[in-house]
Amino acid sequence: MTTMTEASVREFKMPDVGEGLTEAEILKWYVQPGDTVTDGQVVCEVETAKAAVELPIPYDGVVRELRFPEGTTVDVGTAIIAVDVSGGAPAEAPAEQAQAAPAAAAPPAESVKAEEEAKPAARQPVLVGYGVATTSTKRRPRKGPEVKVPAAAQAVQTELNGHGAPAAVPAESRPLAKPPVRKLAKDLGVDLATVTPSGPDGVITREDVHAAAAPQAAEPAVAVPAPVAAPAPVAAPAPAAPVVSHDGARETRVPVKGVRKATAQAMIGSAFTAPHVTEFVTVDVTRTMKLVEELKQDKEFQGLRVNPLLLIAKALLVAIKRNPDINASWDEANQEIVLKHYVNLGIAAATPRGLIVPNIKDAHDKTLPQLAESLGELVGTAREGRTSPAVMQGGTVTITNVGVFGVDTGTPILNPGESAILAVGAIKLQPWVHKGKVKPRQVTTLALSFDHRLVDGELGSKVLADVAAILEQPKRLISWA
Repeated sequence: MTTMTEASVREFKMPDVGEGLTEAEILKWYVQPGDTVTDGQVVCEVETAKAAVELPIPYDGVVRELRFPEGTTVDVGTAIIAVDVSGGAPAEAPAEQAQAAPAAAAPPAESVKAEEEAKPAARQPVLVGYGVATTSTKRRPRKGPEVKVPAAAQAVQTELNGHGAPAAVPAESRPLAKPPVRKLAKDLGVDLATVTPSGPDGVITREDVHAAAAPQAAEPAVAVPAPVAAPAPVAAPAPAAPVVSHDGARETRVPVKGVRKATAQAMIGSAFTAPHVTEFVTVDVTRTMKLVEELKQDKEFQGLRVNPLLLIAKALLVAIKRNPDINASWDEANQEIVLKHYVNLGIAAATPRGLIVPNIKDAHDKTLPQLAESLGELVGTAREGRTSPAVMQGGTVTITNVGVFGVDTGTPILNPGESAILAVGAIKLQPWVHKGKVKPRQVTTLALSFDHRLVDGELGSKVLADVAAILEQPKRLISWA
């Protein structure tokens, strides 16, 4: 067997996929020692304090060693994978490596065959965090722990899917799914190998995962495996018992890391550094809701996302234009107030990985249709888990729409480095005095939190009052903008 020299081994180091991030957690390895890889092929998925991204390898070769197992947090600049770029056959893995990754050893003929099959495939560059390369790698099945699905669960899923046999992905291939879908499956305890894909090219969607999770939730026998026994008569409903997890545990401990860890640290730093003040106003937004419906029929907004959040965002931008001192930050080191002459408008978004706040750069310069387009792209990218760390940097003011969860409003905590955040409550039909008579009107409550070092009560009140006035009379968008 041909051995590899140290000169032929290239080490791929953990890159800084954000702006100054210092570490990332390895969520998933897509290759194993002995696999043939090509330039641009995604080899692993990592999670930083900002987002989950996929890392492509920058050269061709054969994987020699994975330096860290899944679930390990690695410092930026540390080598995570070694690849032999000499073109020779892979060396035998040491005994310790063989124990850590049993799938590393493979017959040379299979390795050569995999390399030959990979070479003719057209290669496409892959941007970090923007999807998996179209090239495929022939590799052996991983022999690590797998989630076993009892026969009862397969039978239920088979009946629901309407197939004669349970749908499963062949053992030698990895189910196709985007990172957020994989995270959802992990949270719901669903083995992707048992899910029937309905997306294009056999990609598993969120709906597929929910459909697979439904029978598991409906069948207690699936959650707690037990020895096969003869069928027993149906018993009467048992008395109510304490809520427990699917494995019978009364408590579950979830490590705080990634996006959730970064969010917790940021909120603690903000809450105990910036003196928060929150003001509230309840406003009749009936005319705004009518304008939303009119814009949906406007040709200029055809194909764009038009909703109340669009007009609320524009109203806040107009209020900032009229009261520019609220768009600032506090420089503790230099003891200075930094006035921003631009608005990077943050939009809080709930994702499977946790709360993130991407922002629209230079939102103050955008027309209403341009703002609608940017909002649509921001929300779509966040839901798909493709938000890049750069999009979450440099925000100046934020909007959080808690109304989508059916609550009236909240007292939001500032994003670090920002001076204000606007919370929007649910828009509900309520009795309201309009033109001297009580009538049903669309009403919502707004809450503005601000840093009292930068914003006094007068300035904060002016901004909140301006937003409310625009939403009550949206024609002010034309006269004030």
